[in-house]
Amino acid sequence: MTERAQHQIETAHVRRSPRYAIFFVLGAGLGILTALILTFAFDGTADKSPSTQVLYSSSQVFGFLCLVCIPIGMAVLGVVALILDRRMSRRQHEVRVDHERVEVDGPDAD
Repeated sequence: MTERAQHQIETAHVRRSPRYAIFFVLGAGLGILTALILTFAFDGTADKSPSTQVLYSSSQVFGFLCLVCIPIGMAVLGVVALILDRRMSRRQHEVRVDHERVEVDGPDAD
């Protein structure tokens, strides 16, 4: 059994990056909170909708507002994450890494 090792020194750029999933989850939470505030901040009316003649409950209004507010909140915080990513990309630095590759030849090699 013989081993052959190859070393190669390379440079890599290292920088910090925001976690986008966290920003999207926080944006969805912000959208839900906004929909909740909008639902109970405005009482609405006890009249039926003029186009459909249906009276909507507070939970239905909350659901409709969630359909609008959650994607908007996710988009806003997604843009914030992109801006942070652009700012952090200016602070990247180079590091030297040793890339090692080992090859094993022989009867036991898989």
